[in-house]
Amino acid sequence: MNNKFFDNLNTNPIIGAINNMEEAERAIHSPCNIVFLLHGDIFNIKHIVDRVKDKRKLIYVHIDLIEGLSKSIMALKFMHEHISPDGIITTKGNLVKAAKQMDFFSIQRLFALDSLSLETGIKSVKSTKPDAIEILPGIIPRVTKYVQKETNIPIIAGGLITHKEDVIHSLQSGAIGISTSNEKIWYV
Repeated sequence: MNNKFFDNLNTNPIIGAINNMEEAERAIHSPCNIVFLLHGDIFNIKHIVDRVKDKRKLIYVHIDLIEGLSKSIMALKFMHEHISPDGIITTKGNLVKAAKQMDFFSIQRLFALDSLSLETGIKSVKSTKPDAIEILPGIIPRVTKYVQKETNIPIIAGGLITHKEDVIHSLQSGAIGISTSNEKIWYV
């Protein structure tokens, strides 16, 4: 297991989620120790990853959202061997399993849209056993608590986190970290 990820969350549980290069620059200079890259393409991803890592921050790439890469094991291998982020984020169970075989840190995104999507997501997570789960939206403490109890996998709450109280409630409900693109939360 990648202790760097968990050690950094213990120091600061806020994760800077970025959608473009301007946000990347601001995240680099923020107090966040961890960055989630939620946008990019095959031409700029290496530059963004290297830039974040140069500032001694951890970066996890949402591989499903990178333009020009398919959601395949070959794309995952390319990411691991040539881009070298600290890990990946994905909704795809097959990519989580493949990442684990490569000893590549994996975060599985779980969307809690309704009861069916929640139960389906929990079954998937139990099967794939990612290193961590990111639950969206992250402002539902009861869901965070339920998923943590059902899976016993570390939880990151993300999506719709807009106030300090959202951070506090999510952490009190069992989340170990908060991912947000809301820059004012990066400084909470």
